[in-house]
Amino acid sequence: MNVSIIDPLQGDFPEVIEEFLEHGVMKCIAFNRRGTLLAAGCSDGSCIIWDFETRGIAKELKDSECKTPVTSVCWSKYGHHVLVAAIDKSLTLWNVVSGDKVTRITLQQTTLQARLHPGSHTPSVCLACPLSSAPLLVELNTGNTTVLPVSLSDLDNGAVSSRNKFSDGSAPLTPTSACFNKYGDLIYVGNSKGEILIIDYKKVELYGVVVNPGAAVIKSISFSRNGLYLLTNSNDRTIRVYENHLSQKDGVKALDELRTSFDDLQGVEKLKAVGSKCLVLSREFQDSINRIHWKAPCFSGDGEWVVGASGNKGEHKIYIWDRAGHLVKILEGPKEALTDLAWHPVNPIVVSVSISGLVYIWAKDYTENWSAFAPDFKELEENEEYVEREDEFDLTPETEKVKHSGVNEDEDVDILTVEKDSALSDSDMSQEELCFLPAVPSPDVLDLQDKYVGSSSKMIDSNHSGSPLSDEAGQDGHGVNLDSSPVDASGNLIADDTGATTASMKRKRKLSEKGLELQQAEKVRKPLKKPIKSFSGKILKNRNKSVDEYLSADDETD
Repeated sequence: MNVSIIDPLQGDFPEVIEEFLEHGVMKCIAFNRRGTLLAAGCSDGSCIIWDFETRGIAKELKDSECKTPVTSVCWSKYGHHVLVAAIDKSLTLWNVVSGDKVTRITLQQTTLQARLHPGSHTPSVCLACPLSSAPLLVELNTGNTTVLPVSLSDLDNGAVSSRNKFSDGSAPLTPTSACFNKYGDLIYVGNSKGEILIIDYKKVELYGVVVNPGAAVIKSISFSRNGLYLLTNSNDRTIRVYENHLSQKDGVKALDELRTSFDDLQGVEKLKAVGSKCLVLSREFQDSINRIHWKAPCFSGDGEWVVGASGNKGEHKIYIWDRAGHLVKILEGPKEALTDLAWHPVNPIVVSVSISGLVYIWAKDYTENWSAFAPDFKELEENEEYVEREDEFDLTPETEKVKHSGVNEDEDVDILTVEKDSALSDSDMSQEELCFLPAVPSPDVLDLQDKYVGSSSKMIDSNHSGSPLSDEAGQDGHGVNLDSSPVDASGNLIADDTGATTASMKRKRKLSEKGLELQQAEKVRKPLKKPIKSFSGKILKNRNKSVDEYLSADDETD
């Protein structure tokens, strides 16, 4: 799809289900950075890599140690690796090209969401959000973990206070969500008290706090692709969008300058003052009538649209808003619940996962509008009479003689430089980036057997119908079945009591008029005995004389 020719009047958001993907029971999905590959985690612990251009399976990543459903999948920056989290508390890093398992570690709790660091070329650090504890920074090579601060009241030098721990030393039940910013130098954590914590990635130090209106539990938090907007989904059935006022690069440096400007404040007040300068609430999205809980909210690829799915059972509804807060579309799917959702990074396509394990692809329903391709094209509702100009078909019209082109015809045209795609301007295109996987065919053995049986039956039918295959089976048009025909020591076929071979496939020759007369006369005198020929074409000794005369006469006629 060419993004530059999309009709702006129709809106660049999906409208109908284009098709669906089916392979096992899929639970969660994630696009790579260019949207050419789609990773889907399944209930059997495997991860399926779909080629989104051809809608075919490009790779299947399956670990014999993992048999539990997958909870999260995440791509590395350049698409060479995929991180898979499962219910058995495991984190597995896969090499997508080779299909090999790079590393596998097991945490103390099940990870609901895992995200690789976006700034590293080779993935070595990930952010894991367990089921009932604080988010963790996990080093995939060594398995070491670092607990992130999750609340102002629980902070004690950047760690969880011991007075808030359980008797066995484990962390309290604080369901939280966390994500990296665009370049990975900051971590944003949403906790159960409705607070957004801004943490330095390297020092694991708290720099700022933003209080969410309503103080409801933040279930999920994510950034837009360009890093300008932050989205949160809370338990109060509200999706909130914040504007990020920090610079995209050197976010830690900008935070240090803000902290210096608020030296007159101390403690929590200083953290809240810094946080108010980093994130500013922009819009709130909710269904005030039905009071719907939202699932898997996210931004579109360009950040212009916000999408969220209904959390009600038996509903497959997707709500789409513009960033101004207006509801523009409600997509209604099959009568089954939705478990995950993803917007294509480039095109107006939404992919949703149903509870039955199918992946539905929502795309735009395009209508023909030629004015989008040629601005001077005029659509007519009925025929109109047209009067041509006097010089319309002249080689050099008079109207063009007056015009002077401002284009320098002697200027060299650059045909080598590739312009950056505006839809992908958020990051540079790397030569090492993986966009496609080579297709490796793996035919099914049963299909091959069925195909062989079908081809054999076709050969038998062709022998009966007088095809070229039956002409080559025997000389003088007599087909021979070498497997079922008995052969004597000299290599000749053996005749049965009626003078015919046991071969079941024979081609009858077309008789001439004289041959037909002789055949009728022979039937009156005595039953006809067919001649038997050997492989060399010689007639056996028990042949009938009248038949020889019939054959010789028939050959002369032919």
